[in-house]
Amino acid sequence: MTIKAFVIGHPIAHSRSPLIHGTWLAEYGIDGAYEAIDVAPADLPAFFERLRSGEFAGGNVTIPHKEAVFDLCDSVDELARLIGAVNTLVVSDGKVHGTNSDYLGFLGNLDANAPGWSDGSDDALIIGAGGAARAVLVALRRRRGGKVHVLNRTLANAQALIAEIDGPFEAHGFDAFAELAPRTGLVVNTSAIGMHGSRFDWLDLSLLPKNALVTDIVYTPLITPLLAEARAAGLHIVDGLGMLLHQAVPGFAAWFGITPQVTPDLRARVEAALDRH
Repeated sequence: MTIKAFVIGHPIAHSRSPLIHGTWLAEYGIDGAYEAIDVAPADLPAFFERLRSGEFAGGNVTIPHKEAVFDLCDSVDELARLIGAVNTLVVSDGKVHGTNSDYLGFLGNLDANAPGWSDGSDDALIIGAGGAARAVLVALRRRRGGKVHVLNRTLANAQALIAEIDGPFEAHGFDAFAELAPRTGLVVNTSAIGMHGSRFDWLDLSLLPKNALVTDIVYTPLITPLLAEARAAGLHIVDGLGMLLHQAVPGFAAWFGITPQVTPDLRARVEAALDRH
């Protein structure tokens, strides 16, 4: 019997998840299918009834449904509640369980591409205070010493975020970067700045230590203006594509029973697909 999984969103045609999971299904010879399904917000309750009927083993959730599915799941784990979003659904015995693998995607990407990144005790700096910042805060709290500074254009949003997630966190406006930079070993952009060629006009990367790591969760373009400037400054960079690849691993394992590997071949396939759009 074919095991079926999905990704839902609205719109959904841009998703690379079918390519990722389809590659793994073929590689491991699994009788399975993974499809992108456009589900409008008003149609979510009906889709969850399909899930409870046993049509799917589970699937992924993307924009704009990551928060809306909370109330539709039969259970949501503590991690997803802490992050404030669900991106993975697993169906068992007619019940839908929600979790979030974004923080594992973030950790897996840095572990693979910047080994030892979490060994130091220097500070980390997160740009942005939205849903992605939540997942990164959870990841850094688990793996890194030192303070984590959240910088956001609207200071109140950064303050609200760190009030909800307990940890060695501090909130700042963008103007704090110059003061914080000399003791910062990791910079993470979780904002949408970087897409469509947009760039930061207040970020002086020359103030960072020469061994600092700069990473961006934006992966279209693969090398954002931030990463290009960091590379030109001689800093180590990690692009955001690996986060997309690594966050897919736990769901595939739950639905299809095999823990897949993120390989150079898989990355090359997804990169090629990005280049075509």
